[in-house]
Amino acid sequence: MKEKITALFKQRFGNEGQLYASSGRINLIGEHTDYNGGFVFPGAIDKYIMAMININGTDRVRVYSADLDAYVEFGLKEEDAPQDQWARYIFGVCREVIKRGGTVKGFDTVFAGNVPLGAGLSSSAALESCFAFAMNDLFNDNKLEKFELAKIGQSTEHNYCGVNCGIMDQFASVFGKKDCLIRLDCRSLEYAYFPFKADGYKLVLLDSKVKHELVDSPYNKRRQSCERVAATLGVETLRDATMEMLEAARDRISEEDFMRARYVIGEKQRVLDVCDALERGDMETVGQRMYETHHGLSKDYEVSCEELDYLNDIARECGVTGSRIMGGGFGGCTINLVKEELYDAFIATAKEKFNARYGHEPVVIDVIISDGARRVD
Repeated sequence: MKEKITALFKQRFGNEGQLYASSGRINLIGEHTDYNGGFVFPGAIDKYIMAMININGTDRVRVYSADLDAYVEFGLKEEDAPQDQWARYIFGVCREVIKRGGTVKGFDTVFAGNVPLGAGLSSSAALESCFAFAMNDLFNDNKLEKFELAKIGQSTEHNYCGVNCGIMDQFASVFGKKDCLIRLDCRSLEYAYFPFKADGYKLVLLDSKVKHELVDSPYNKRRQSCERVAATLGVETLRDATMEMLEAARDRISEEDFMRARYVIGEKQRVLDVCDALERGDMETVGQRMYETHHGLSKDYEVSCEELDYLNDIARECGVTGSRIMGGGFGGCTINLVKEELYDAFIATAKEKFNARYGHEPVVIDVIISDGARRVD
């Protein structure tokens, strides 16, 4: 990709610039916990956005997307916002740096990526983090702290792209570290790295290529369930609730709300269990908790779908150590922790069985835990 971007940059702008990159992410465990004040457990992966950037001495930003074969130019004032959605990510990052008292001047850039789109690997966060890191490095002597770079990406989504996202995706893209996952406390924003060398294992996503359109907003409904239970239990969020508290209040909570809360309270503990297991090198416990999360998301939180449940069943039948739905639900991927000696048979079986039932194969995406936002020399 370096060679491709460098050649395109020379061709379009006649010179060269500095290369930057930032990664997509996976979340091993900790789903629907962020808005409940709980923990998430993401890591950056070896799929990334890369950009070559050169200061051009003007007040204009000139952007070429190699993957879209599209070119956009814009100024750096609020009224200069480009129409193209993809360009708004870069414009938004520039504006958010400026709003924080930082400097951004005109630059030329060519970027490309290999983060699969639509698979829940956060290509948009990778794009934002790449440019936030670059603006900090090129124009601001790296004075902005890393957490501020993640918040710049999040604010870009909120203010320029119409997505009211949490901080996890940008956090993982900025703070990602090779062979480590990051436990992020969504309440305090404290974080800690945990080793994920996984010798003898592979991490692989199976993308069902399914996205179920939903008539109402299931995300908001589940959030409301959690808030109702927290209010009944007298806690700020379900982070502070226990299973004993939930059982004691069962007669004051609807069956649906009870199920939603049971999943969230269980998931809080599963993330902590997985962290402890990784420190011991105990992959069997990691995998068991992944299966438990899938069951909870499917039966208690009811955000799975038939296709994802089927991929999870296939993983179990093939002896895969751990498997679960990854992301918000109703389609997308499963994330699978597979012993290397079982990998080929699992992939072949999953492709064959899924294709026989649904008429297409799942897309196989192997991932390795890698570094986040960085300069590329």
